[in-house]
Order: sequence, then structure tokens, then C-alpha cells
Amino acid sequence: QVHLVESGGGLVQPGGSLRLSCTATGDTSAIANFGWYRQAPGKMRQFVALTLNDGRTNYYTSVMGRFTMDSDRAKGTSSLQMNNLKSDDTAIYYCDAGVNGKVTWGQGSQVTVSA
Repeated sequence: QVHLVESGGGLVQPGGSLRLSCTATGDTSAIANFGWYRQAPGKMRQFVALTLNDGRTNYYTSVMGRFTMDSDRAKGTSSLQMNNLKSDDTAIYYCDAGVNGKVTWGQGSQVTVSA
């Protein structure tokens, strides 16, 4: 089993930056890839970024050029650097990992962008 824990959320003003981290424990060798999703109040969970098997990273259109995802499967870690944050980025951010054909989710980390 794999357990994911996120950290690094908080309150930031528009235009500011935050860095989210995700640390996996357990059988980290079984992790195929990492991804980040977010869920704003009253909305469905939304894709943010995902590493592909060939090493490339896909980003949701509205975060391209502002967010950068890094992952290290060997270490069981992933991070999401978020720059030039906007109020629309306010959401609970979740790290996920593909493990043996299933998706494992972290507990979520609140990001609030407000003046």
C-alpha cells in the first residue's frame, strides 16, 4: 500500500507563490506516476498536472506557464510550484499516485488566493 501526504498550502495574495509537496510512504516502488488535482467549492475535482510514462508533464491550460510539477518516483515525492497565483486557483489541492493500476489520493491541502 501507498499513503500520500501533502503539505505547503496556505493563504497567499494574488500574484504570490506557493509550493505544495507530496510525500509517499509504503511500497513507493509500485508508483507508476504522480498527478495533481484541485477542487474548488461547489465544483468537480479538476486535473492540474500529470507526469506521463515518458517523463513529460501535462498541465491544465489555465496553469500552463505558472505552475511547475516535479516528481521523483524513486524517492516517492512530488511537488507543485505555483507562481502568479490568481483567485481562481483557490481550491483544495490533491496529490495522486498511480499504484498497480489504481489511484491513491492524499488528504488534500487548502490553497487560498485572496487580497
